[in-house]
Amino acid sequence: MDRIPIIIPAYEPDERMIALFEALSDQHMRPVVLVDDGSGPAYRPTFDAASALMHDEDGDVLLVHEVNRGKGAALKTAFSYVLDHWPDAPGVVTADSDGQHTPSCIERIRAALASNPTSLIMGVRTFDGDNVPWKSRMGNKITSRVFGALTGLYVSDTQTGLRGIPRDLMKKCLDLPGDRFEFETQMLTCAHGTTPIVEVPISTVYDSKENHQTHFNTVKDSWRIYRSLLRQPALYALSSLVSCGVDIGAFALLCPALRGVGGYVAISTVVARLISATLNYTINSRIVFQSKRDDLVSVPRYAALAVTIMALSASLTTLGTIALPMAPEVLVKVVVDATLFVLSYVAQRQLVF
Repeated sequence: MDRIPIIIPAYEPDERMIALFEALSDQHMRPVVLVDDGSGPAYRPTFDAASALMHDEDGDVLLVHEVNRGKGAALKTAFSYVLDHWPDAPGVVTADSDGQHTPSCIERIRAALASNPTSLIMGVRTFDGDNVPWKSRMGNKITSRVFGALTGLYVSDTQTGLRGIPRDLMKKCLDLPGDRFEFETQMLTCAHGTTPIVEVPISTVYDSKENHQTHFNTVKDSWRIYRSLLRQPALYALSSLVSCGVDIGAFALLCPALRGVGGYVAISTVVARLISATLNYTINSRIVFQSKRDDLVSVPRYAALAVTIMALSASLTTLGTIALPMAPEVLVKVVVDATLFVLSYVAQRQLVF
């Protein structure tokens, strides 16, 4: 496990980081990559104290951002350094500098990564201690459930900073958007479907229930996280809207051009739908879901799903108008199609792309 570096991003750290480095030094846990994310001159003594506990001969290193760029940017800087300087390292372990991660928990994650070198190891907290702030407990539960509903990936602790990250995933993470706390959420999305995820229970450590200090801004950083989570559903909705517009536009152009041909309305409908469906498939595959699946597999599945959704729309709308004779047919169709819209999103995400 000596070949698995420990990455510690830090912004304006305090004595808790020194205590962590003392513990890591006492237990000969190295190499360590410490990133000063633009903390400034006032925090130089803290980093000097940490540097005094580092060992150049073991590969320990301090990397510095001149200005604060965010936790995600700090992790990317460290990933690049490890990929360049440790070609044999199977991955890295990331840990926070605020004392939440004990050396024993860090070592547990390193051991799990050594045993599962192609998996993303998540050090998951239980949030059931008396000293856990309610904001942290509720925030984690809500974010985990929303993340699962939107992505289909259910992780107990989406915001844990203690992770074992395999080398291939590190490379992919360098190109991910987001340079602050949302980067860790983006990492999970990137891993989904390609990198197995292993959860390892860890201790939940906070200074106190009322006074735990953190650089996580509840409003700004929560917005960044949820914005990144909602990006895919928003793109999916936009793709559907664009495809609908193309469908109607193509139909409007084809009808006059084919007028006089027997069954021109039906022909125009089918051709317009084929054009819009091709566009929708391309956008969803390449942009919305960024699918890695071969088109020979996904195209038949997409076509089968489209036929299924069309059949369900027709049959459920018919049944709805029979069951609710007083309800306007248009209202019934809107409710049915809105429900199928969500089901189609889930099916495309899980089964098609």
